[in-house]
Amino acid sequence: MATKAIDPSDRYTKVAVILHWLIAILIIGQLAGGIYMHNLPATTWKFEIYQWHKSFGIMVLLLSLARLGWRLTHKTPALPDGMKGWEKLAARFTHIAFYFLIIAVPLAGWLMVSASPYDLPTVLFKLVPWPHLPGIPQDAALEGIFKELHEIMAFAIIGLLVLHVGAALKHHFINRDGVLTRMIPILSKRG
Repeated sequence: MATKAIDPSDRYTKVAVILHWLIAILIIGQLAGGIYMHNLPATTWKFEIYQWHKSFGIMVLLLSLARLGWRLTHKTPALPDGMKGWEKLAARFTHIAFYFLIIAVPLAGWLMVSASPYDLPTVLFKLVPWPHLPGIPQDAALEGIFKELHEIMAFAIIGLLVLHVGAALKHHFINRDGVLTRMIPILSKRG
């Protein structure tokens, strides 16, 4: 049964929409790249892919911090009135978890690289040297801890993505409440 439709003018700002989709595309690419490169043999190709992975990871981190800053300073659209309490709680939890993970996963990667005893440099997009985090000892055990955290949280993002996309599709095709059109303005609300 359709819930009461939201006001179509109650949308996310253009900046929020652009940041959402840019970060989403980057994260999906990072997840696919991370899975692909994980078991590659140690070659110059693997090193090259890791450099690109680190470059896009830092980009995700910086864009996510910008997105969090935007989110904290700009009002977001209200959830539809017809949503059940547990659905509103799940939506809030998912958004908070996403914000945490889209910042924590790249940070864990940066910590991992900084702790690596190999001391490999990071050069973003083959142009910008990126420093290791100061004060992080180069230690294989510590690197392993950060690597494990990085991987576990990346898989948590995959789970949240499935939940998030499923909920968005439910809002659009079952509830028909306009929630998805707030983040994809070109969609017409199903009537």
